[in-house]
Amino acid sequence: MNESETRAEYIDPKLKASGWGDVEGSKVLREYHITAGKIQVGSGRAKPLIADYILVYKGRKLAVIEAKSDICGVTEGLGQSKLYAEKLHLETAFSSNGKEIYQVNMETGKEGKVSAFPTPDELWTKTFAVQNDWRDKFANVPFEDIGGTKTARYYQEIAINNTMNAIADNKQRILLTLATGTGKTFIAFQIAWKLYHTRWNLKRDGSRRPRILFLADRNILANQAFNAFSAFPEDALVRIKPSEIARRGEVPTNGSIFFTIFQSFMSGPENKPYFGDYPKDYFDFIVIDECHRGGANDEGNWRDIMEYFSPAVQLGLTATPKRVENADTYRYFGEPVYIYSLKEGVNDGFLTPFKVKRIKTTIDDYVYTSDDFVIEGAAEEGKLYTESDFNRIIEIKAREEKRVKIFMEQINQKEKSIVFCATQNHAAAVRDLVNQVKDSRESSYCQRVTANDGELGEQHLRDFQDNEKTIPTILTTSQKLSTGVDARNIRNIILMRPINSMIEFKQIIGRGTRLFDGKEFFTIYDFVDASSHFSDPDWDGEPIAPEVCTKCGKSPCVCTGNVIAYPKVNKAACAV
Repeated sequence: MNESETRAEYIDPKLKASGWGDVEGSKVLREYHITAGKIQVGSGRAKPLIADYILVYKGRKLAVIEAKSDICGVTEGLGQSKLYAEKLHLETAFSSNGKEIYQVNMETGKEGKVSAFPTPDELWTKTFAVQNDWRDKFANVPFEDIGGTKTARYYQEIAINNTMNAIADNKQRILLTLATGTGKTFIAFQIAWKLYHTRWNLKRDGSRRPRILFLADRNILANQAFNAFSAFPEDALVRIKPSEIARRGEVPTNGSIFFTIFQSFMSGPENKPYFGDYPKDYFDFIVIDECHRGGANDEGNWRDIMEYFSPAVQLGLTATPKRVENADTYRYFGEPVYIYSLKEGVNDGFLTPFKVKRIKTTIDDYVYTSDDFVIEGAAEEGKLYTESDFNRIIEIKAREEKRVKIFMEQINQKEKSIVFCATQNHAAAVRDLVNQVKDSRESSYCQRVTANDGELGEQHLRDFQDNEKTIPTILTTSQKLSTGVDARNIRNIILMRPINSMIEFKQIIGRGTRLFDGKEFFTIYDFVDASSHFSDPDWDGEPIAPEVCTKCGKSPCVCTGNVIAYPKVNKAACAV
């Protein structure tokens, strides 16, 4: 008989005989989709990974079964079963042809034929040999599906479970490393959901609900998190703002889950930070978003806050694997309890792949000579000005005009794009140049979003993030949009400033990786050779293929179509 018949006639009855589906709390998931299938340009998706059976008990996935026809050998599906078990972090894998069952322990490597599937209790005891009441309580709280609109992906479930296990084991500092766009805020929400509904707290006695703090470094991130936690009762959520504290004359304490930015907590009258108005043991659990940014080193802005609330269990969320520049973060939190990379996300089909267009010009460096006209300031004769100097030390207007013209001619001007510039002034200049050459008749087509733009910039960003709105279409920025901004329909990222940090490079690439209907890839327009980071051994994801110029067939383009003409009249320099 075929595989479907083998499952129905042999495997399903064997599972039922062992109590699966009948024992309370046990479930059998059939045709379980592990991955979504990598997005392939022009041809939909690759085939996803689909497990024939997943055995679930007490809210935890425990084993995978790969089934084959009864005319096949019992180990015919063993390779697939091991692959799925490894990906799902399951200890037990089975292969079966209906007549026989082959079992593998992924932890010890022990394998061989067994006479029957283990019962739910037997498999639970085998998986969790050491009893832990809090681990079991956490597992019994189902993942919140937010009104049936969202289910946990496999890697999110692993991250949540590993974190809950660490909390159950009384670990005080916990780190999760997951690529940008993979749903770290959703993971934090599910963790808080389980803590809230089990009434876990620092006393671990279930006497009250926990007090949880979500700490970010920008209002946009704190607001995104606040909105993402909307499934909680309204009176459980508190947004901490200095203006509200000043109005009320005290810090808020009337809630369970608090959201703020570290700048708010560090501010206060007479240089007394507001966080000091809370008892040191007030918060039971603290989530530190984008924790690699200035928090874990001794001079970091968050360090005082983390040290003050040291009794709390602290969870750091980051998108960046361990490197020299974020070693302090890893030293503080310890090794991650789970890592999910950009490469895995793209290959699994949960992140969008990308293309790269490298663009070179004839003014990628500049030497000032005495016959050049300086509009303002003073240029150093004979000095070689390179990419890191442009738009910081020296400005050449014609150069920026040509660069803007190049990418505006190449992109689809109706697609949402972000341009990363050297400074806030550079971002303003590029914004103006884009609006001067755009095809659109909309006056707000391109907007700048930087620290200096304040609430108006935040509104531009909100409009840009709204997938129902098309204006603004392009945002220019310097640093502000490099991390944490959830805008799913970004199709182009234009790099007009050097990116020396691999951490920042990954964050910027992450602006385009979020999925959106009809979005098969996004494109990076690289004017500054940032794509050299792809050759770094620590880079974990490759572009689809280098884009080549349709005229010269080279990447980067070397023909005059994409090269700045350098006539004397355009060589005017402005030293800043």
